[in-house]
Amino acid sequence: MIQLIDVTKRYGKLAAVNGLNLEVPAGQIFGFLGPNGAGKTTTIRVMMGILKATSGRVLLDGHDVVTEAQAAKAIAGFIPDRPFIYEKLTGGEFLRFVGKLHCVDPLKLEERIAELLERLELSTWQNELVEGYSHGMKQRLVICAALIHHPRILVVDEPMVGMTRAARAR
Repeated sequence: MIQLIDVTKRYGKLAAVNGLNLEVPAGQIFGFLGPNGAGKTTTIRVMMGILKATSGRVLLDGHDVVTEAQAAKAIAGFIPDRPFIYEKLTGGEFLRFVGKLHCVDPLKLEERIAELLERLELSTWQNELVEGYSHGMKQRLVICAALIHHPRILVVDEPMVGMTRAARAR
């Protein structure tokens, strides 16, 4: 379901990722392990179409992340290592925004938001501005956003950074 075909990402002369070939079948959990600076986050950002590879291709369920970006992103959820959220929105408003970007059926969106907020223990905060959330709460909100459209592929880059032990157990 995920294919990286001879993917290289260079920053000037530095090759952060060099000729990576990888195939992750549907239903499989796969992880990158390595020291800081090994290219894990760069690879993930190329996989998600956030960075463009210097050369090579990335396919998500057969969709090229460059030439079929919309189709590729429609089936993928991404949880970055640091949350990027519109902090002047409430948690609920942010999830509605993300749900609409993913064309979630408006009749099902409110139900999905309630389900995710309940699961990640953010229900009581849904009407509060995100700027008042702790780092761990923001990270849980980003997890909700990544799951809002029932993605077939979920890509996670260090989601537990800044979360409490109790939050990690959820």
